[in-house]
Amino acid sequence: MYSPKKSPLLSIVLTGIAIVGAVASTGCQTSIGGQTLPSGHYLRDDIQYFPKGPEFKLQREAAALKAARVNNELNR
Repeated sequence: MYSPKKSPLLSIVLTGIAIVGAVASTGCQTSIGGQTLPSGHYLRDDIQYFPKGPEFKLQREAAALKAARVNNELNR
């Protein structure tokens, strides 16, 4: 059976191309002048929308505490 010899130079070149391609296709954050800057892929990122909620986030808890105080005063 014929088995062609692989050139070690060809393997090194192909490995180098694969490494360069992998590094070039990934985005990463960079730090320039003390600022953390996003990768170049942030423009293609999916947009997440968080609807505006109530300003006071503990409204139910505050209402329960008020009702408990009123109930406590009535039972005295």
